[in-house]
Amino acid sequence: MILEARNICKSYGSLEVLKNVTIECHKGNIYGLIGANGAGKTTLFRILLGLIKQNSGHIGIDSEGIKPIGGIVEKPALYGYLSAYGNLKVFAQIQRLKLTKELFYQSMQQVGLSPERKDAVKNYSLGMKQRLGLAIALLNNPDCIVLDEPFSGLDPMGISAFHKLIKKLSRENKITIIISSHIVRELSDLCDMLYVLNDGEIIKSGPAAQLLRENVATYKITGKNLEVSDVLKRVDTVFLDNSVLVSPKEATISEVLQRLVEEGVVVTSCIPQTDLKALFGREPV
Repeated sequence: MILEARNICKSYGSLEVLKNVTIECHKGNIYGLIGANGAGKTTLFRILLGLIKQNSGHIGIDSEGIKPIGGIVEKPALYGYLSAYGNLKVFAQIQRLKLTKELFYQSMQQVGLSPERKDAVKNYSLGMKQRLGLAIALLNNPDCIVLDEPFSGLDPMGISAFHKLIKKLSRENKITIIISSHIVRELSDLCDMLYVLNDGEIIKSGPAAQLLRENVATYKITGKNLEVSDVLKRVDTVFLDNSVLVSPKEATISEVLQRLVEEGVVVTSCIPQTDLKALFGREPV
């Protein structure tokens, strides 16, 4: 185990933000911390990074490195008037690390940015700023990094590219990565393990695929001739433009799909829709 946070409690006056939160992370895996806005995700990350102190509980990181853990909380804290090199140099100095030309090129290439770009970071896209923030977090080779809502504001292509980068870092560098989000689809195919945080408490945890599968009641089916299907008339459905939402109660989704095929309907996809109210324990905001 590379990181353990056990029975973490944090309060601000009478407001309990975290209540006996426990998470365990192993080397090289990707963990998702998911929950509605205000659930306590950012507070937990600030505690893990040592930016604030918990009221009680224990944080343990099994690392002999100079910087056991790095990360981005809320958004990258970059100096917009400086270049990428200028930003990395400032943060390297803070971490008592000499930024050589070789290290700069290595850091930029590791996150998919061009080391040749000389202009101010204020000209970078949001996705490029996230990558630069990640390069800063990776200085001094931490064993673990935390990323707080890293996909916020990114377009679908930006999210896909950042997904690939995170998977690559986990696979090739054996870095433990903990990501928070309030959007399930951003973490569903990325994480090995999910923790669900609700009102300051971990209410569910488990392998990502299993946890999401257990909280699915509706499926989005696309195909041809859906609107004339007799099978779909016998189950709870909501018709959309080129698809239908199906909530089978007396039959499994596999049985529904089999009956559609037998009926002659051409099904092109069937995508499970996570029940966020069931997953989060309340309606997400």
